[in-house]
Amino acid sequence: MYYCCGITDKGVMKHNEDAYMIDGKVMTEGSIDCMVREPFIAAVSDGVSGENSGEFASEMCLELMSRVDYSSGVDLEETVMSVHDQLARIGSAKSSTHNMQATLCAVAIDEDEYLHTINVGDSRMYRYRGGDIKQISKDQSLVQMLFDEGTITEKEKATHIHKNIIFPVMGNVSSEPQPDIRDLNEIMKYGDVLLICSDGLSDYVSPTDMEDILALPAKLPRRLQKLVKLAIDNGSPDNITIVALCCYDK
Repeated sequence: MYYCCGITDKGVMKHNEDAYMIDGKVMTEGSIDCMVREPFIAAVSDGVSGENSGEFASEMCLELMSRVDYSSGVDLEETVMSVHDQLARIGSAKSSTHNMQATLCAVAIDEDEYLHTINVGDSRMYRYRGGDIKQISKDQSLVQMLFDEGTITEKEKATHIHKNIIFPVMGNVSSEPQPDIRDLNEIMKYGDVLLICSDGLSDYVSPTDMEDILALPAKLPRRLQKLVKLAIDNGSPDNITIVALCCYDK
């Protein structure tokens, strides 16, 4: 069994272009917490700013993912590309939604409790273990590519003029995404927390601050609320969404 909780907040924005999903339940506002038995998928999706209907894109992306009857026998790359194709077709049906796009960051835990990760875009996944937090996903963005090439430093990534340029994501009608699907070949340890978030959090709350808040004795939903508040206090101009999960019976 796993304890899962999620929260999404529009922050200073007029509307929310983020969404999250836990075990087939898609949320576009508010928070939930629940116990979940494997296999299941938990995910965050962020509608791409500057494109049509970002709020519909993120919700629909996760609605399509929620229809997946997940198990270890499911081909995750094939599944993600199918969701992308469906999202592109749905978007192309109306001019108001044409080329709507969304990121997708997810963890799939199979019936044997092994972890599989999915990333398309720049939403992020972290693992908090023993007081330390580590980014598991890799941003599909221009600044990440420049960093990998050695052109810019880690510090420069946060303030680079092109930090919002990301590679093709879900629903893009002109270029297919390149999903980063990984089999971590491990199960969660007791005390681990997996955290999936939109860039409204990760761009404005440092890993050190995440560690400090996740180390607090408060219940997990309360710690997520503190992360959201810190992002807003630090000037996040974006929606903020977080999903967190931990082992319950190990």
